[in-house]
Amino acid sequence: MQKGAYTLLITPFKKDLSLDEEGLKLLVQKQIDAGIHGIAPLGVTGENTLMTDEEVYKVVEIIVKTADGKAKIAPDACATSLWYAKERVKIFADLGVDYISVFTPYFVLPKPDGLIDFYEKLADFSSVPIILHNAPERTGVDLLPETTGYLAKHPNIVGIKDGNKKLDHLAKLLYLTKDEDFMVFTGKDTTAYPLICFGGAGTFTVAGNIIPEVMIKLVNYALNKENEKAEKIHFEYYELFEALRFESNPMAAKMALNLMNLPSGFHRSPLTPLSEPKTKILKEIMIAKGLINN
Repeated sequence: MQKGAYTLLITPFKKDLSLDEEGLKLLVQKQIDAGIHGIAPLGVTGENTLMTDEEVYKVVEIIVKTADGKAKIAPDACATSLWYAKERVKIFADLGVDYISVFTPYFVLPKPDGLIDFYEKLADFSSVPIILHNAPERTGVDLLPETTGYLAKHPNIVGIKDGNKKLDHLAKLLYLTKDEDFMVFTGKDTTAYPLICFGGAGTFTVAGNIIPEVMIKLVNYALNKENEKAEKIHFEYYELFEALRFESNPMAAKMALNLMNLPSGFHRSPLTPLSEPKTKILKEIMIAKGLINN
């Protein structure tokens, strides 16, 4: 799998809450122009569960066509059952994606042996490489390092996007998978720099929606062991990294794009816009970073 920064792309909606297809094309082009390594739509940031299957597949189709091979495409299957995950994997693969990220099955709360069965059968079925996706605060299921270490041996499971912010958890992932053809990515901007410093492959980034050029520099510097340069960026934008997780993702990311007059639009229920107090803080940070005018 290619190392680097993969933007967790938001899904723009119009005022009537329909999919903003032209806006999506503009957002993808912004990523391509910046030179992003990859685009990862349809996770939490992309509001996957709030769309119909038809809309989900349309999003992937638009992104693949617009990117035109200039960035890796890694949508999230976001499925609770094996049969549904297979259906999405098959269609995503047919649409031309490079990898498919797969959330741990949420709500049903499988045991580790169930997770192994789910991922192995899906990886056997898939014609494109599978990326594990661990976000226990979202799914109620934690993909333990030991389980990941076992799954990393599968030839069609190439990496993990792990949202666990504990560095000892991430360090153990790296230790248990060090002898496999397997890459460990963080799903949090605040841990991108430290993870890469002790062996990680990059980040799946919310901030990439707003500052793709910055995230590319941070990741490239860290991967090239230019730690002073990477550390400077990490600290310079740390406040923004935290602010983009205000309340519930993707509320702050969408608000930031709206403040920049970029396509983002509205939220589908039950999500609501970022609150006024948090919007004020976010706006102040963005002004300080020169991203918007006062």
